Amino acid sequence: MKREHYLQEVARLLKVHPVVAILGPRQCGKTTLARQFLRQMPASQPTSSFDLEDETDLARLETPKLALEELRGLVVIDEIQRRPELFKTLRVLADRRPIRTRFLILGSASRDLIHQGSESLAGRIGFMELPPFTAEEVAPKDLRKLWIRGGFPASFLAPSVDVSRQWRKDYISTFLERDIPALGFRIPANLMRRFWTMLAHYHGQVFNASEIGRSLGLSDDTMRRYLDILSGTFMIRRLSPWHENLGKRQVKSPKIYFRDSGVFHALMGVWAEKNIQAHPRLGASWEGWVIEEAIRAHGATPEEAYFWATHNQAELDLLIVQDGRRIGYEVKYTDAPRLTSSMRIAVRDLKLNELVVLFPGNQSFPLSENIRAVGFETFLQQHPRKP
Repeated sequence: MKREHYLQEVARLLKVHPVVAILGPRQCGKTTLARQFLRQMPASQPTSSFDLEDETDLARLETPKLALEELRGLVVIDEIQRRPELFKTLRVLADRRPIRTRFLILGSASRDLIHQGSESLAGRIGFMELPPFTAEEVAPKDLRKLWIRGGFPASFLAPSVDVSRQWRKDYISTFLERDIPALGFRIPANLMRRFWTMLAHYHGQVFNASEIGRSLGLSDDTMRRYLDILSGTFMIRRLSPWHENLGKRQVKSPKIYFRDSGVFHALMGVWAEKNIQAHPRLGASWEGWVIEEAIRAHGATPEEAYFWATHNQAELDLLIVQDGRRIGYEVKYTDAPRLTSSMRIAVRDLKLNELVVLFPGNQSFPLSENIRAVGFETFLQQHPRKP
């Protein structure tokens, strides 16, 4: 699958910045995207590539300035999180005038986790997050498969349910046993697996560090640190609470969602649609998947996406605050969504421009003034992805 939107965004960012970082979870397609980008470049444009999981390339970069300073055109460096000290060299090379070399770096951790990137290259680097396949990128007939299998290419494109299941099981094991230690975290794989599995039961709920910590015999701070790691490696979305000056007690802890529905289903032991349909977490599964897709469709940053809830049960699954507008989303796994008092309260208290109730299907109809029920397929057609 050629991901044209992201190829165009890489080209746009490289015109602005001498260094562009493509960040996303392992195996989401970063290397494939970089190769596609290189193939569409003019033949006259020189290119070079380094893979920091390759021992030969690691050896070539033992003296990074000598290895990189004579290169011209576009240089691709894959798995940059393995050598964050390279950012200091990239800063020096990015400051040369005229600009003779641009760098496309690929990383499997967020800019906060590889903080040297944002510190050393401030003003010189542009970031693009590459997710696994999204609902906008697949045919409508494949949406339910995307929900069940998740968007990682090897899982979604697998020839059978069994192959997809095995790939996800192996992915989880490799992530725990190799990827987390490679980032410098010394956490026993079985302990992180227990924590990650427990988070699956909190998917779509407020994160309770104390409750999880008691179950594992660990401190609240340790639980928050573990959550930081899973958030920084694009496994978990931490959705912040929105606070309004209402004179009401409002929830102040974040909600957590698995960013890939296939990984969530794997940790829950759910592999096929017939299994999820009878599962008690059916509604939470669909809610998390749709919320992630809605955030992506808006191109919303973490500072633009929230949930809202009061202690007297009024709540809103997703609040997008963007371009001077407030758009609320409620997600319902039902074929007949209905107006609720909580929706009316959210529109009034949060001064929403619009509240959309997302549900399976392709119908759309009003529930009241400023509140509409919109089938998820219709929503995708109405909201082409923002750059």
